[in-house]
Formats: sequence, structure tokens, C-alpha cells
Amino acid sequence: MSFIDEVKIHVKSGDGGAGCVSFRREKFIPYGGPDGGDGGKGGDVIVEASANLSTLLDLRQHPHQKAGRGKNGMGKDRHGAYGDDLRLLLPVGTVIRDAETDEVMADLTEPGQSLVLLKGGRGGQGNARFATATHKAPKFAQPGEPGEERWFRLELKLMADVGLLGMPSVGKSSLITKVSAARPKIAEYHFTTLKPNLGVVAYKNYKSFVMADIPGLIEGAHEGAGLGHRFLKHLERTGHLLHILDISWMPDRDPLREYEAINRELALFNPELAEKKQTIVINKIDLPVVKENLPKVLPYFQERGLKVFPISAATGEGIPALLDEIARNLWGSVEEEW
Repeated sequence: MSFIDEVKIHVKSGDGGAGCVSFRREKFIPYGGPDGGDGGKGGDVIVEASANLSTLLDLRQHPHQKAGRGKNGMGKDRHGAYGDDLRLLLPVGTVIRDAETDEVMADLTEPGQSLVLLKGGRGGQGNARFATATHKAPKFAQPGEPGEERWFRLELKLMADVGLLGMPSVGKSSLITKVSAARPKIAEYHFTTLKPNLGVVAYKNYKSFVMADIPGLIEGAHEGAGLGHRFLKHLERTGHLLHILDISWMPDRDPLREYEAINRELALFNPELAEKKQTIVINKIDLPVVKENLPKVLPYFQERGLKVFPISAATGEGIPALLDEIARNLWGSVEEEW
């Protein structure tokens, strides 16, 4: 299934049905009164958050959505049926914006959360409604009101407890593969991960949390460089960030400079994102060169009061301690048993 996190759609609620002009025609009743029924109300457009969806692919393929039209009224005081509501199921984390004004119309953050996005048009009244003592045979009825229609822009922001942050090829996908059932593509070249991946991490005593693997960032990401701003938004929903570093490239590349560059990108994209708590993770500790370089970078983070967890996503070394740190940040305590 393709991961689609942005889509523009045109939505229309149902038109109301027209009222009916009708008069009774029965034997021995030469002056039958008006009996035209009302038109039915048009269907509403309702959006609902579903935990079973993770992409906006279906709406990308069907961008025009329309609710049912109300039925027209009929004679013998028969009212038209209401039009069918249009219920759009969207992934949890979807933000709905007016495509013209960019106004946020809804932010679906909880499974089952729903609201009426557009109301259906009111049905017209039949001529029976207009009969009075002085006007006993009205020959007119109301037309139904048209439904509302607008263009909306849908933006999906992943809902995760923990987000993986870092330059390309530092081992984010390897880590989420090690601790969850997620299976992102892993290869020895940059930008292997082309879409965010979610994994459920099983912790002790049947507890679990959701981890998001975000494609690697580079300088200029907030302006769209690399995979850029398309995926920075997914970090806005995460409660805790793991900043993954690979120091095996030293001295050819400076991991501390890369760390600072990514944090600048976060601040430029959204200052609140830069304020999120980060835990530093040094990957590939199973390599001798990483063990040799570790004392060179530790003082930098210790001076800033940041915790550092050396791990190996390949062998699993250090990962239990890292999961305990995540548990402390999410729940305030560490479980004693697996």
C-alpha cells in the first residue's frame, strides 16, 4: 500500500429535495385541499478518524466526493426521503484545512472522533404547508436548498510515542526493525527510506509504544531539500525523539556538526519541535572504530545535560537500556520484568 500523506479533495453535501405541489383528487370530494409533501434533507458530509487506516491513498484515487441528494416530496402528504450521508474514514492524525484559506477545519487525533464537515441542504416545503384560512389552495412549493461544496486539503501527521531522527544512513530503519515488526527497506545508500514507517515496540509486562521511523534529514530540509518538509511534520506529533548518530565516519564527517544542523532544521520548521526532549543514540557500537571515537563525542552531550545511549541495531547491544529510558520518558517508571 502506498503511503500518501497529503491530498486535495472536492466535497459536496447533498442538495435538499423539492417540495411537491399536489391536490387531493378523490371521488365525492370536489374541492380536495393541498397535499404536497416536503422534500427530504440532503445528506451531510461526516469525517471520522479510524485506527485501521494509515494512508490517504483512497482519497488520492477518488478526490471528488458527494453525499446523497434528498428525494422530492410527493402527493398525499408523502415526504421525500433524506439523502444518504457521506462518511469519510480518515487515518488518526489527519488535519483538514480549507484549500483556499488554509483554515484548520478539523484535527482528528483520537480513534472514533467525528464531526459534520458540511451540512446537507434543507428540503423544500410542499404546498400543504402554505394552506391558510384565506388561501386554501396554494399552487406553489419551495425548492430544496443546495448543499455546501468546498475544496479541502488533507494532511496526515503520524501519531507516535517515539520518533527516530537523524541524517540518512545512520541506522534508524535498522533500529525499528530490531525492536518491532516493522520491515522498512534497508540498504547501504542514502534515502533508502522514502516514507515514514510505524512499528509497535513490545515492552515489559505487555506494555507497548509506537515508534516512527522518519526518512533521513539533511541541511535545508525545512525548505524541501532532500525529502525535507514532507516528513518533518510527522515529528510534530511524537512525544519523544531519539536522535540517532553514526560516529564511524569520523574524521571524514563530523557527527556533532550534523547533530547541530538537524536541530537547526527543526527550529526553522517549527520552534516547538526543536524544544521536544531528545535522547542521543550512538549506533554501531559493535564496531571498533565507534568504540574508539565514543570518548571524543561524549563530553559534548554531557555538557548539555543530554543522555547518550550507545547501541548496536545489528546485535541488540544496549537496546534494553534504551527501551528503559523510553519507558521512563513515556510512563515515568521502568518495569522490572520482561
